[in-house]
Amino acid sequence: MPNWLLPENIADVLPSEARKIEELRRLMLDNFRLYGYELVMPPLLEYLESLLTGAGKDTDLRTFKLVDQMSGRMLGLRADMTIQVARIDAQLLNRASVTRLCYAGSVLHTRPSGLHATREPLQIGAEIYGHAGLEADAEIQELALASLAMAGFADVRLDLTHVGVLRAILEQDAAASVDQAALSALLRAKDSSGLADLSVAYAPATRAALLALPGLYGDIDVLARARAVLPPLPGIARALAELAALAASALGRAEVAIDLADLRGYQYESGAMFALYVPGLPNAVARGGRYDHVGQAFGRARPATGFSLDLRELARLLPMAERKHSIRAPWGNAPELKDKIVALRRAGEVVIQSMPGHFDDEDEFECDRALVQDGNNWIIKTLG
Repeated sequence: MPNWLLPENIADVLPSEARKIEELRRLMLDNFRLYGYELVMPPLLEYLESLLTGAGKDTDLRTFKLVDQMSGRMLGLRADMTIQVARIDAQLLNRASVTRLCYAGSVLHTRPSGLHATREPLQIGAEIYGHAGLEADAEIQELALASLAMAGFADVRLDLTHVGVLRAILEQDAAASVDQAALSALLRAKDSSGLADLSVAYAPATRAALLALPGLYGDIDVLARARAVLPPLPGIARALAELAALAASALGRAEVAIDLADLRGYQYESGAMFALYVPGLPNAVARGGRYDHVGQAFGRARPATGFSLDLRELARLLPMAERKHSIRAPWGNAPELKDKIVALRRAGEVVIQSMPGHFDDEDEFECDRALVQDGNNWIIKTLG
């Protein structure tokens, strides 16, 4: 028998792992609905220009591309669902009111995000459209923390940052603004020497502020240090005030950290951003933030904020799910047997009928009871 191999970082999900993932998906989607989020299901692929609208180079590099044999146009297999949901809000729903949307589905990456990461994450997330105030950011942050709590994670670290700090600094210097993408990459890497080399020709105040950003990380006291060393620009003051409010709203639910140089993401963020970390994973298990301008390319710029996480990565950290207690029943067509099995399943019991001549061997179920005939009745007998 040939040994069928899958592509690197692509894997089948077997029953015990699949059940953990599916139970998390249902749990989180049901919780999203309690907050008023409506489920949408974007397509797995669409025209490339739509899929990459507003996204940065990172998303482009992570997107599988192919030619549509029906139209001859380039298609992309989604690497992220946020822009698709923004398109749905802007073009299809076209509501004037605040809109809450959620989603869950597979995305594909050309390269894995980490050494053991899958290239086929199962992304789940939630987005709020139509409200520019910090209340929307706080709700999304609360929902992300609640999702991890429901999955059983109590030791969570919340890292906060704000793209408004960098943008306020660059607005004062035309030469620096041209290098925004390169500066963001150097800040993400905390490459102080690279920042020093690139900023030689900038205004002294701009250069000093940029060189200060990599050192502005730590607990909430970082905000006070930032106010002291960064220029007193309105955009910076506003960003730091928003970070202080979001940090306060998370106290008691997560360890809060501030990192003003952590600008990782999909390059469409426009305000406060956050990342959630749990023990056992070096990378963030969830990311979120504000992205007010993505819908503009679809003809309708709307305030927007949201978060997403990878259910497969999250489930990998959880212990193996306990086997489901179930009832073993014989195969048969007797009306009384069939009626009893139907009644048990309607009551939520797992009833597994044994095929004649076979013994069932399931990883997911533990048959601790049996349906046996007692005279004219079918009764449940506990197995030793």
